[in-house]
Amino acid sequence: MTNRRTNLPEGTQDDRQVVESLAKGLTLLRCFQHEDTFLGNQELSKRSGIPKATVSRLTFTLAKFGYLIYAEDLGQYKLGPSVLALGYACLSGMKVREIAQPYMQDLADHAGSGVLVALGVRDGTSMLYVSCARSSGMVSLLLGVGSRVSLTDTAMGRAYLASLPPDERVSVMEEIRAETDPSNWDHVEGVIADAVTQIGERGFYANLGDWQPDVHAVSVPFRSPNLGDPVFAFNCGGPAYLLSKERLENELGPRLVEMARNVRFSAGM
Repeated sequence: MTNRRTNLPEGTQDDRQVVESLAKGLTLLRCFQHEDTFLGNQELSKRSGIPKATVSRLTFTLAKFGYLIYAEDLGQYKLGPSVLALGYACLSGMKVREIAQPYMQDLADHAGSGVLVALGVRDGTSMLYVSCARSSGMVSLLLGVGSRVSLTDTAMGRAYLASLPPDERVSVMEEIRAETDPSNWDHVEGVIADAVTQIGERGFYANLGDWQPDVHAVSVPFRSPNLGDPVFAFNCGGPAYLLSKERLENELGPRLVEMARNVRFSAGM
């Protein structure tokens, strides 16, 4: 959530250690979503809440340092190679990705065509895919590394929230609440409470069409043994007609729990 007065993340507006211009520049970079190619200053201003005149100065500066590329014929910007370099540096530091990939691929092959197995981390009020595995054959969900999915609507997001200590979960839920329609808040609290129960009772959470009516998925939270790593979540999902409730709960859910256990063992935890 951003603060309307300063456009800084909530809780930082009174922190004298925060460099406001840097925070605003980073906010602009975060405005680019997976489906975006080019964005103009007006759209960036709308998404960020930062005045257009300030946005113009920031985008000019970011382009000078390679974080944005300016297309003169469009008068718009896209992310530049310097952002990609940071992204790959971040991914290379997540050693769990390398350890988990063969296990994820084995599960994807077992689950069959149309199923996607993913590893994600929280980014704001979304979950960000950092690794994916698919079986050969029919095209699975059109998601990949860098895709964002809802923190409150998806199996991955709910499993992540369910894994947090109660005080930390309350803090994250307050961020979510600021972006949620008040009329829907009781539902959000209810599904997260259900996720906590499911994770506690069987180690995985099953989402049967809450994110998209024709998509079913199971998810398991994962805490990496590597110092400094975030909390992750593994997810296995696909078309509902391929993943029945019975198959998810009796087969793929337990297999995902076992996979997470094997990854943890291989990582030395």
